[in-house]
Amino acid sequence: NENLAELLQTVYQERFGDVSTATEQGILSDICYYSRDRVVVSKLNASTYFSTENMLPEKAGANEAASLPNTLQTTACHKGDTLISNIRPYFKKIVYCEDGCGCSTDVLCFTPVQPKYAAYLFSTLYADKFFAFMVAGSKGTKMPRGDKQQIMTYPVALPSDEELDEFNSLALPILAQLHSNKAESKRLSATRDALLPKLMSGEIDVSGIQL
Repeated sequence: NENLAELLQTVYQERFGDVSTATEQGILSDICYYSRDRVVVSKLNASTYFSTENMLPEKAGANEAASLPNTLQTTACHKGDTLISNIRPYFKKIVYCEDGCGCSTDVLCFTPVQPKYAAYLFSTLYADKFFAFMVAGSKGTKMPRGDKQQIMTYPVALPSDEELDEFNSLALPILAQLHSNKAESKRLSATRDALLPKLMSGEIDVSGIQL
């Protein structure tokens, strides 16, 4: 999955990495905004809640949440949104939302201005250059947090509809494959966890299997 994510980033950088050469230039707020929607916490589960605790560093996605917040509501996120942990941004915790979910107040939920910008937005935020920009504007020493206003001033190329369609034709299948691989990995892990105790206890006899 890491290779697929890096492939997507390579495709993005080749087309849009050098903002100074873009025909049309803008800032991050031209392509996204922070989610203002709310979701009832009781509608979430360990797989659909994201906080800085269960998001993994170095762009490695997220584990299932150990617990849900003790509040009635939290930030709602939708398919195509991108999540980034706002605490210690140098850890580079980022997740692409394949489905509806929720996140804590310590996580920034970026919603594309139009669905067609989803893959482009994720690729923009995935770049090391973006995290460096976020770190440079962060506030605090012991527990630095990104400055939400400064983040939205990050320079971006504004692709034409034709450029965006071409990028999406490559990017969306990669994102779909990433999601499929994660789902398969989770299924295999669940199968292993279910079978291992039975194998160890002898409940399942494998002595007759020819290897």
